[in-house]
Amino acid sequence: MNASRRTPRAIRNVAIAIVSVVALVVVGFLAWASTPMMGDRAAALEAWRNPAVSIHDAGDAVVMEPTGAASGTGLVFVPGALVDPYAYLSKLSGAVEETGLTVVITKPTLNLAFFDQRPLSTSTRHAQDVDHWYVGGHSLGGVRACQLADDPEVEGLILFGSYCANDLSNSDLRVLSIGGGRDGLSTPAKIAAARHLLPADAELVEIAGMNHAQFGDYGHQPGDDEATISDADARAALTAALTRFLR
Repeated sequence: MNASRRTPRAIRNVAIAIVSVVALVVVGFLAWASTPMMGDRAAALEAWRNPAVSIHDAGDAVVMEPTGAASGTGLVFVPGALVDPYAYLSKLSGAVEETGLTVVITKPTLNLAFFDQRPLSTSTRHAQDVDHWYVGGHSLGGVRACQLADDPEVEGLILFGSYCANDLSNSDLRVLSIGGGRDGLSTPAKIAAARHLLPADAELVEIAGMNHAQFGDYGHQPGDDEATISDADARAALTAALTRFLR
C-alpha cells in the first residue's frame, strides 16, 4: 500500500525534475543566443561617417546604400552565428562605395541563421529600386544564403568564409566564394571539400593571412587562427574581390 502511494509521488518528482532541467536548458540557450559578438565601434563609426555610404536600421535589417549612383544590384547578407549585424558595416562598405551596391544585412532570429526561416522578400522589400539580387553570408550565414539562393529572384551567391550544405552545382548562379588563408573555422580545406556543390564556373578567392573573424569586425573568435594581415588589409582585399566580381 505504501509502495503504491509512493509511486505517483515518485513519478511526479521525476517529471518535475525533467521539466526543471529542460527549462534551465532553454533559458541557458536563450541567454547564450541573445548575447552576440558585438561589432567593433570604431569600425562601424568609420562606415557611418563615410560620405559615399548611407546606412539606416530598418528594424529587421540594416540597409547600406550608395549616396551616389546606385548600380541596381543588391546583396542580402546573412551574418555569422552570434555575430552582430553591425560588425559587417566596415567590411562591406567598400563595395557599396566602389560599385554602387545596395546591401541588406539581416538580423537573424536569435542571432542564428538556421532559426531564421523568413522568405527572401522580407529583406528585399527594403530596397525597392534593386533589379538584380545576390544573396551572401559569413560562416553559418553563408550556409543559410546557399539555401536562399534557390529563390528565382536570386542571380548570384557571395560567400565569406563559408561553404554550402545544399547542392547548387547545376544552377546558373554567379558565385564568388572568398576564404581566408588563416581561417581556423571555415578552413581552406573545408571550402575545397565542398567545392563540388557550387557551379563549375564559381570563382574562388583565398586571401592570404586573413582569418575567420576578419570577414567582420568583432574581435577574436574561439577556434580561429591568428591573422597575419591587418584588418585594413583584409577590408581592402575583400573590397577588391567584390568589385572585380560585381563589375
